[in-house]
Amino acid sequence: MPDGDAVAGDGRTAPPAPSRAVLTAQPADGAQDVQPTGAVRVGVAQGRLVSVRLADAKGAEVPGTISADGGGWAPDGPLPLGTAFTLDSVAEDDQGQKAAQHSAFTTVAPTHTFVAFFTPEDGSTVGVGMPVSLRFSRPITDRAAVEKAVQVVADPPVPVAAHWFGGQRLDFRPQQYWAAGTKVTVTLRLKDVQGAPGEYGTQNRDLHFTVGRAQVSTVDLDAHTLTVRAGQGGKVVRVLKVSGGSRGHSTYRGVMVVSEKYKVTRMNSQTVGMGDEYDIKDVPHAMRLTTSGTFVHGNYWADPKVFGAANTSHGCIGLSDAKGGASKDSPAGWLFEHTIPGDVLEVKASSGDFVPPQNGLNGWNVPWEQWVEGSALRRAPSGSPSASASAQSSASPSASPSAQVSASPFGSPSAP
Repeated sequence: MPDGDAVAGDGRTAPPAPSRAVLTAQPADGAQDVQPTGAVRVGVAQGRLVSVRLADAKGAEVPGTISADGGGWAPDGPLPLGTAFTLDSVAEDDQGQKAAQHSAFTTVAPTHTFVAFFTPEDGSTVGVGMPVSLRFSRPITDRAAVEKAVQVVADPPVPVAAHWFGGQRLDFRPQQYWAAGTKVTVTLRLKDVQGAPGEYGTQNRDLHFTVGRAQVSTVDLDAHTLTVRAGQGGKVVRVLKVSGGSRGHSTYRGVMVVSEKYKVTRMNSQTVGMGDEYDIKDVPHAMRLTTSGTFVHGNYWADPKVFGAANTSHGCIGLSDAKGGASKDSPAGWLFEHTIPGDVLEVKASSGDFVPPQNGLNGWNVPWEQWVEGSALRRAPSGSPSASASAQSSASPSASPSAQVSASPFGSPSAP
């Protein structure tokens, strides 16, 4: 969510004139069971489309065509069933000012089957906080059978445990953040597994990802700083000035993991239930922290004096930036260039709500013993020699932040 409404007399400056181009995309962001034909299209008013990219989770792009007048786009053919897509569109008005829009959706799965959409992407390199997160295309009632068909193995070995968030999401993580250089293999053997009465899995495949360098940053909302730490010892690389959420829109506290990055994106208050408070079509260097709309991002429209001095946003963490998302030297540009999905921000403040662990990839906020209890199998974590050994491990001092937030008021994790 963007920082700092332009209000006369409060020391902040009005934003530059936004692009007059108005993008519309169908289906709506987060849509599921989208039909493979006729349901996906992009339009623009008071401008022309510059680019449209429709891609699946592996980055494979779907061919499409922009109309001759630049006012619309549609894919060239039917989309595959049971597939997750992202749709990114850029348009410009007659003054060359650009507007951007991002959305994600999944196509309908074949009748009486289910598939798992997975994070992170196969073959990717991620930060030390990246969990394995599976989202199922249909509600799972036999969670034990489905969980038994999934295995997550780390090299070098480390215990990894499963946790259900409701009936359509299954996450895996170790007790502490992954060690840099860890190679993780996810084995899906879901084909013909009955996840619910009459609903059978269709996937048998192996996924692989690598944990890159360690980067765990600390955000102190009272001091208005973001301290970037790298390496096993947590060496301070840089301290950046930030502006967090204002009194009425406080930023979540707790451990948050970067899930997506956009050089430029649109942020509209209507999408997060805030009415018409803001609509900024070109927020630069935006990195998602929660599904509900918390980002760490660049801000070119606020008075630079607020960064490091005051919390003025609607809940996001803002850093000084230049318009357009091209600068790599601004504080936000530098952080964007030095961040990958899976990097961690540990957010601290004297007040404010703790982030719900299912809001984004933020299961680190569940203490380890409760995390293990969220498994449908109630077995020792994979890679662990026994349940008793796992219990002894969970009682030892941990580099994981779970102890810091174990008293947070989100209640118990979702029942398996």
